[in-house]
Amino acid sequence: MKKSNSFYGYSLIMAFFMLFLGARSQLTPYFYERTCPNLLNIVRYEVEKAFFKEIRMAASLLRLHFHDCFVNGCDGSILLDVSDGEKVSFSNLNSVRGFEVVDDIKRAVEYECSGVVSCADILAIAARDSVVITGGPTWNVLLGRRDGFVSSKAAANISIPSAFDSLYNIIAKFKKVGLDVTDVVSLSGSHTIGLARCAAFNNRLFNFEQTGRPDSSMDEHMLFQLQLLCPNVSSYSADLDSKIGNFTTPLDRDSPIGFPTNDFDNHYFQNLLNRKALLSSDQVLLNSYETKRLIQDYSISTDRFFDDFAKSMVKMGNISPPPGSRGQIRKNCRRVN
Repeated sequence: MKKSNSFYGYSLIMAFFMLFLGARSQLTPYFYERTCPNLLNIVRYEVEKAFFKEIRMAASLLRLHFHDCFVNGCDGSILLDVSDGEKVSFSNLNSVRGFEVVDDIKRAVEYECSGVVSCADILAIAARDSVVITGGPTWNVLLGRRDGFVSSKAAANISIPSAFDSLYNIIAKFKKVGLDVTDVVSLSGSHTIGLARCAAFNNRLFNFEQTGRPDSSMDEHMLFQLQLLCPNVSSYSADLDSKIGNFTTPLDRDSPIGFPTNDFDNHYFQNLLNRKALLSSDQVLLNSYETKRLIQDYSISTDRFFDDFAKSMVKMGNISPPPGSRGQIRKNCRRVN
């Protein structure tokens, strides 16, 4: 049967439309070159201002981008103030922070170029600048993301790697979003900066895996220090136990100069090999030949770690929202337009 000219015309229109969508979905470092040419300078200024006010903020902004991308792609959904949203998920509640800094960046960007730059792109740029300001590598941030409409506590609980996950589960969660074992280890190296709450590692201090004893894989001196910081009071004071759970300590505790620093370097991997991992999710990286080999490589070569880390950050930043997600450019990062 001969098809009508209108059918072919319709087909051409659809093919062009799909090609257009594909082109629009490609991220590029130059996305805002004409529409917001001063964007990178604005974000860098605000990140530096926040960092010099509180040096912990660099790690907090980096973590926001990480946790955002693992839930329905890099769409700024972690920033939404909604009931049962990502902010109140297991890995984020009383843990993720830096939202006020993102608000400040968004206000400054909106003043310069209103309605143009997505909150998701702001997170990606701020993460890169946070690594650079602490001495880490740089990379070209690919831009052109749009902001999502949905933030889900349930999706976050399933998708975000937890401090208590096994290596198998961590690798599976990375694989689900298109990341591999090298990405697992290199991105774990971000724990060279930032703090962790007692609640994230006290499972290793007194009753590890219901044995009634501490985790024997932890350095004894470090264990003693952490037990002093996070005493086991759960049996007689739930309220005090909750308060102690929010006490913090540096993820990279034992620095080369004798006290914790906020330098982005490869010392985290040296800690792992010296039994000084803080989180269970860090310790389990030694449980396979492939991950342990990468740890050994990174521990002796900062250049190798920096190179792989930068590549992994670009890959993570490319995690796309589900097909059919249109997205928008939010005016306020905390709510949809």
